[in-house]
Amino acid sequence: MSKTAALRLGTRRSKLAMAQSGQVADAVSRMTGRPVELVEITTYGDTSREHLAQIGGTGVFVAALREAVHRGEVDLAVHSLKDLPTTQPDELALAAVPGREDPRDVIVARDALKLTDLPRGARIGTGSPRRMAQLNAYARGHGLDIETIPIRGNVDTRIGYVRGGELDAVVLAAAGLNRLGRIDEVTDFLSVDTVLPAPGQGALAIECAADNAELIALLGELDDPFTRVAVTAERSLLAALEAGCSAPVGALADLLADGQIVKEMRLRGVVGTTDGARMVQLSTTGPVPETDDQAVTLGRELATEMLAQGAAGLMGERAQ
Repeated sequence: MSKTAALRLGTRRSKLAMAQSGQVADAVSRMTGRPVELVEITTYGDTSREHLAQIGGTGVFVAALREAVHRGEVDLAVHSLKDLPTTQPDELALAAVPGREDPRDVIVARDALKLTDLPRGARIGTGSPRRMAQLNAYARGHGLDIETIPIRGNVDTRIGYVRGGELDAVVLAAAGLNRLGRIDEVTDFLSVDTVLPAPGQGALAIECAADNAELIALLGELDDPFTRVAVTAERSLLAALEAGCSAPVGALADLLADGQIVKEMRLRGVVGTTDGARMVQLSTTGPVPETDDQAVTLGRELATEMLAQGAAGLMGERAQ
């Protein structure tokens, strides 16, 4: 690999994908002293009009990028980590998981309203069964009357439903709006006690060919060890529930610190029916995992407890 040749970074074409890939490209370039060029790749998920759950969930965004790396058309690819299927293909290395952005979900509502201020019968748009399940459960528990409406589209499209008066609010990820420089449009940050994020939400994944040891070593400098063990635990929970990335599963591993010293990791998981009528929500706390295997074990153990409380029955066909 020439020390001066440009590295080709594969990215989806959406504004958000281009923004986060551009940030990674800048970081890689600073670290390696080599130029990085973005290569736009269209995925089936970008062109299909079908609901994501029907075309295989967010994994459809990942497949085309992975193919491009595998075929050598690009040197590396950047994904939203929550979109990655939980099994890692042998021919690709997850070379880096950079430090995580804000993992929370947020609301963009009309008239700068917060979730609890929305009028009776408020229509809230989201394409995520996970968000629907938890919002509907929260509404049931707090006497709110809301209707969750399935939507698709990029950030502009989704916020446009609110601006155009078709919906009262939409739910988005804080991380995406931060990366787009649009966080000031948020009208309410949803506490993770109200809505647990998707496993891996707010984190990016940088992949390259598994046999490119030199590039793996370079990209490894961007890796954040705490973010990696946290998302590994979350994704292990998802995998052990045998759920795909479009299943109604929320998970978050956070680090519990005493002053500046990180003491423990807490992993929380939730699964529920999309109407919010039945939920299984559990958490576990233990030493911060020092290896991927320890993080995987943490996720599996919590999943086992959730399955014992009936989690599989709440996920529909995907749990079979």
